[in-house]
Amino acid sequence: MHGFLTRPIAGEWPYLWLDATYLKVREGGRIVSVAAIIAVAVTTDGKREIVGLHIGPSEAEPFWTTFLRDLAKRGLRGVKLVISDAHEGLKAAITRVMSATWQRCRVHFMRNALAHVPKAQTTVVAAAIRQVFLQPDHAQAVQSWRHVADQLRARWPKLGACMDGAEADVLAYYMAFPSQHRTKLHGTNPLERLNKEVKRRADVVGARVALGPMAR
Repeated sequence: MHGFLTRPIAGEWPYLWLDATYLKVREGGRIVSVAAIIAVAVTTDGKREIVGLHIGPSEAEPFWTTFLRDLAKRGLRGVKLVISDAHEGLKAAITRVMSATWQRCRVHFMRNALAHVPKAQTTVVAAAIRQVFLQPDHAQAVQSWRHVADQLRARWPKLGACMDGAEADVLAYYMAFPSQHRTKLHGTNPLERLNKEVKRRADVVGARVALGPMAR
């Protein structure tokens, strides 16, 4: 496993997905919560691979920065779009290390947006926002986004403000990326199954995961 995760990375990898899931591990006789960081990338010919997996004490910027620099040192290059949630430490690390566009995960955004709406209204509001993602190009997506935001802010000002702040990041995947790729680029869905498998295996072996060298 160590050899696989430290192997050289060759070729061009235009798309990179990053996510973290939290595990309970035993450290020094105590049970602590740690972040399992996973990176998946896709080559120009559509080959998808896990390119990084590390355990750290948290999702703080220094750990993400070290993780991304390690990927770059191993040869990860050609990254044009990085897809993740809106964790501030991760965003800062992406800016520091990668010369790439950042795409905010659409699923995570929807969860954040719908938190500003009464539960009884979430289905209707979600359907309204999803109309934006049916638009054929960036210009029309932006026009639709602003129209929907203005309609919703009349009843839910905080939701309108949330959409205003998230527009560029949620719609980034429309910019200069092939339309046939967009269904895979708007969120971290490719990592959801991996996160579940990491948790399942951790549960099977119990809280016996040791912190790796990057976390020390």
